[in-house]
Amino acid sequence: MQPKSGEFVKIAALKSPQELRDRIAALGYELPVDDQPLSAAEGSPLAQPFEVAGFRIGNRWCIHPMEGWDGTPEGQPTQHTIRRWEHFGASGAKLIWGGEAFAVRRDGRANPHQLYYRPENKEAMRHLLRRLRDVHGECYGERATEDLFVGLQLTHSGRFCRPNRKDRAEPRIVYHHPVLDAKFGIDPQDDSVILKDEDIPALIDAYVEAARMARDVGFQFVDIKACHGYLGHEFLSAFDRPGPYGGDLPGRSRFLREVIRAVRSECPELVIGVRLSVFDFPPFRPDPSRAEPGKLGPGIPHEFPVPYPGFGCNRWNPLEIDLQEPIKLLKELHEACGVAMVNLTAGSPYYNPHIQRPALYPPSDGYQPPEDPLVGCLRQIAVVRQIKQALPGLPVVGTAYTYFQEYLPHVAQGVVRAGWTDFVGIGRLVLAYWDLPGDVLAGRDLQTKRLCRTFSDCTTAPRNGLVSGCYPLDPYYRALPENEILREIKSGLRGSRRQVEKPSQGVSWSSGGP
Repeated sequence: MQPKSGEFVKIAALKSPQELRDRIAALGYELPVDDQPLSAAEGSPLAQPFEVAGFRIGNRWCIHPMEGWDGTPEGQPTQHTIRRWEHFGASGAKLIWGGEAFAVRRDGRANPHQLYYRPENKEAMRHLLRRLRDVHGECYGERATEDLFVGLQLTHSGRFCRPNRKDRAEPRIVYHHPVLDAKFGIDPQDDSVILKDEDIPALIDAYVEAARMARDVGFQFVDIKACHGYLGHEFLSAFDRPGPYGGDLPGRSRFLREVIRAVRSECPELVIGVRLSVFDFPPFRPDPSRAEPGKLGPGIPHEFPVPYPGFGCNRWNPLEIDLQEPIKLLKELHEACGVAMVNLTAGSPYYNPHIQRPALYPPSDGYQPPEDPLVGCLRQIAVVRQIKQALPGLPVVGTAYTYFQEYLPHVAQGVVRAGWTDFVGIGRLVLAYWDLPGDVLAGRDLQTKRLCRTFSDCTTAPRNGLVSGCYPLDPYYRALPENEILREIKSGLRGSRRQVEKPSQGVSWSSGGP
């Protein structure tokens, strides 16, 4: 019998790095956890520069792209957006990976407030980037921007497009998926939602146009997004799609390679990165037999056929990771396509978030953790280590570090020192404690009251049409009227479950969302 989430050992309950190491060993993993984080002055591995495509990046901290569901309907930044990007600049990290999930055209947005490319938005994006760089200089010195490397993540949301209304999906899919179609309300007989081969050149042109804008306003690199179930990722599992964009790995990776080569051809000044879901599992759903009053059950896999259409998993046992294809793809992207660096993640927040961003407290509409969230972190770190061992010349950013909380600096320093990854990436943590990298490198004590405890309000809010932010810990969001709305929504969800969530009813609650 699996333990309940309340039986997992909380990170805050561990009193020393040794207790964390003991807990990790008890879970069957190993991880380099340093006893004491070092400052930059003390020679911290996290303070060492790293060269990518001839550019000297000043340290080993990376800020992941975080889309805040807070742009204008026309795709321009608002004050919420600008404030978040200013915090990226204040963070102390020298690699800002994408900043924002930026849709290459309007119909590719995941929500009606996502930033997207159109010529009228160019100057707004220039201002957004300038504010990030200016704040970095204000915080760390006027020459600090010389080793700051900032990119823009280019995306199309594919299956998860909602460009006009948050409550109306307008999907563009690569193929009909035997599980995801039903989960997200797509008629398996409706081929009108499938992106046709003849539509792909125009989409590639959209990536190029967005990349030109990124270059012109001053971004140093672009990320061609291929993760989390969005369009670039879905192509990689299109085993049964006929024609040149499906079937074997060369076919399934053709779209990604064509986009990269087109951008490199038209914008040779830009460095190219790829954020890749390096493995995936089938969707999970709450176990209705283990629901409790006001709380959904732990996650269990949906029923799935075999062979299962998943990238980076054993198709005959898709709950098992298989890195043969990901390693082969990454090698080709680096050596043949000119991809200079990769940011490795896993799965999708829409259908298996526990493997992607482990949390003790899931979003209010999500399943409870089916495993100790530490396992989700350790799984991703171990996979990145395997990729780094297989492809030592490929610069790599690792993911899944926020959940380490007080021990994040100890773990980050350990994995970089041991060569398991080149950069440590942080995401949702930055919403409340954006300057943690700066504190660590300066040798200051952590501000523990600002540490992300994975309450997941930053996800519950946008799933309900509100801007994303850390409502529990950031006074800025706590003071917004949206905070009270969020409280009412969460209270209503808990109340509705008391009425309907009975094991005999077999209720299935969607775990999809941002």
